[in-house]
Amino acid sequence: MKQSRFLILYGLVLVLFTLYVALDTFVITRVYTVSDATPQAATSAVLPTTAPAIVTATSYSDANITITLTEYREHDTTIYVADVTLTSPELLKTALAEDSFGRNISQKTSEMAEANGAILAINGDYYGSRERGYVVRNGALYRSSASSDTEALAIMADGSFRVVQEGVVAAEALVEDGAMHVFSFGPALLVDGEIAVTTRDEVGKAMEDNPRTAIGVYEPGHYVLLVADGRTRQSDGLTLYDLAEFMQGLGVTTAYNLDGGGSSSMVFMGEIINNPTTNGRKITERSVSDIVYIGY
Repeated sequence: MKQSRFLILYGLVLVLFTLYVALDTFVITRVYTVSDATPQAATSAVLPTTAPAIVTATSYSDANITITLTEYREHDTTIYVADVTLTSPELLKTALAEDSFGRNISQKTSEMAEANGAILAINGDYYGSRERGYVVRNGALYRSSASSDTEALAIMADGSFRVVQEGVVAAEALVEDGAMHVFSFGPALLVDGEIAVTTRDEVGKAMEDNPRTAIGVYEPGHYVLLVADGRTRQSDGLTLYDLAEFMQGLGVTTAYNLDGGGSSSMVFMGEIINNPTTNGRKITERSVSDIVYIGY
């Protein structure tokens, strides 16, 4: 009798603990205070503006920023490419959902874009879905715990890209060297113009066509921000190798895979450019932890 009661109580405790873990992981919001998260560039330098911006449905141009949007169709997939030229790397920025770092804090890409006055924005690496992995945003180090076997992308103060292995190069060392943004997702798609993935590479699942988000650099100040649709009858999506090949075809030197799937979204001048979807049945944005954006 006593043993039966004990087993019932033990089972109840186990169920409650499992429920708490699930809530803590996916629902309960936690905002973390990080003592060393002090941005290196809290305010942007004053950049010259000599004329108002010229804006069309597929382009933006002012004295400091030039953006051209091009839609491609490859592998039965619609791919949206933003070619971006900046007079200063400071104009490539990042933002956190609710302007806070923590767990289960999320907003739609379009909402963060509006809140930060973004001209162009894509989703970032969704750092909040993981407990480890480097997080540096706008020069501030938020998380330095390494995610094993993960390639991180560091965008340096001079606008160059650097791919490093987490745990081999410390996050603190990257910040000391001038990293303004460090993303922990990956993998790297191109390094020195060469494809860095194989046809067997995938992120946490079997090789599949999926919606994708990626960022690449031609040279400091000249970038590509890319989103590919997927999981619909109209657009299959890309494998990582497809994505790497496409970026190589654009002439990019270094390219990096960001969070894809239902997170993949691109916003230009307040409008959602692509067709974000999680399951292919409904076109709608997913709330994410962070964005990469172009703006003042």
